[in-house]
Amino acid sequence: MMGGKIRALLVAMAVIAVIGIAYVFLTKRPLAVPVAAVEPNVPVRVYGLGTVEARIVSKIGFEVGGALADLSVDSGDVVVRGQVLARLHRDAQQARVARAQAGIAAAAANTRKAEANVEKARAVLAQRQADDTRQQELAGRNAISRQTAEEAKRDVEVAAAELTVAQTEVDVFRSQEVDAGAALDYETAVLKQHVLQAPFDAVVVARHAEAGAVVRAGDAIYTLMDPKTVWTLAYIDEERAGALAVGQVAEVQLRSMPHEVYTGTVARIGIESDRANEERRVWITCGKCPPQAFLGEQAEVRITVDQLPEALLVPEAAISGFDGHQGRVFVVVDGKLAQVPVTFGHRTEDARVEIVAGLPEGARVVTTAAKGLVEGRAARILEEARP
Repeated sequence: MMGGKIRALLVAMAVIAVIGIAYVFLTKRPLAVPVAAVEPNVPVRVYGLGTVEARIVSKIGFEVGGALADLSVDSGDVVVRGQVLARLHRDAQQARVARAQAGIAAAAANTRKAEANVEKARAVLAQRQADDTRQQELAGRNAISRQTAEEAKRDVEVAAAELTVAQTEVDVFRSQEVDAGAALDYETAVLKQHVLQAPFDAVVVARHAEAGAVVRAGDAIYTLMDPKTVWTLAYIDEERAGALAVGQVAEVQLRSMPHEVYTGTVARIGIESDRANEERRVWITCGKCPPQAFLGEQAEVRITVDQLPEALLVPEAAISGFDGHQGRVFVVVDGKLAQVPVTFGHRTEDARVEIVAGLPEGARVVTTAAKGLVEGRAARILEEARP
């Protein structure tokens, strides 16, 4: 029995010894770690998702209401400026135009009649003046009574007043003629509004009505897009948007053509960020555009915000206490591990960060957050990690 206890004790001691040796081997032996290397010509890109849009997209319709007589184009058609797209029934409006034309003719006839009355009144006035002259001469020789002379003078004044009335009527009828012309212009303009024309060279995005439908003024009949104004609206995380600037080069990949990359330029950066999603809106024009644009199609965008001649990059996963500007990384100095605070610069699209300050002389940055990283432990540098 005593022998069994001794054997058990020896086995326990052996197990403890093995555990101790294993602990020393695992914790004290040099830890193999990958380190970062300085990389030349590093492009700094920011990534965002977006959609294909167009700067000029218009919903167009008639300025007047009525029943649609016909529609000549449909979704997907290419139209040119001034091309007729749709018409309203015009019979009633054409009748109004004819009525306005008749009004002009009537006003012109009234004007001519008034002008003839002026000539008549002018002739009567001349006759009355001549009579008055003779009557006054006779009255001066006492050949007629004073009353007769006064009546002749009164007849002149009446004729002069009638001439003034006739001339005023001419002015009235001329004003009516101008008013009738304006009415014709208005009714003609309304008649033209019964025809819907393309306001610019465009592609028909959608047709919202069919022939026979009664529409009101302002109702959308078509949605048009100017294909020359197609661009991509991208949403960039605010954390990555600080280096964005107008004019930067961008690459766009459409969801329908994942193997094609279209180059473009940042044309506009929104001055108001999305408060809910904390994203900045960026509009990108295309240098080489796809043959056909589909509004609303999802796109992936990569914008080159800088080109670093050389950079020391470390994965974000290998940084502790990272606040976007500073953090701590493990380094190998004189064959041992140490954790040091460093300052960071640009972040790349593959989740690596540029170290710009804080590294001790000769230190090599560890690029993994592996177990066993403890300050003071011996370390063996593996082949330099490269992207």
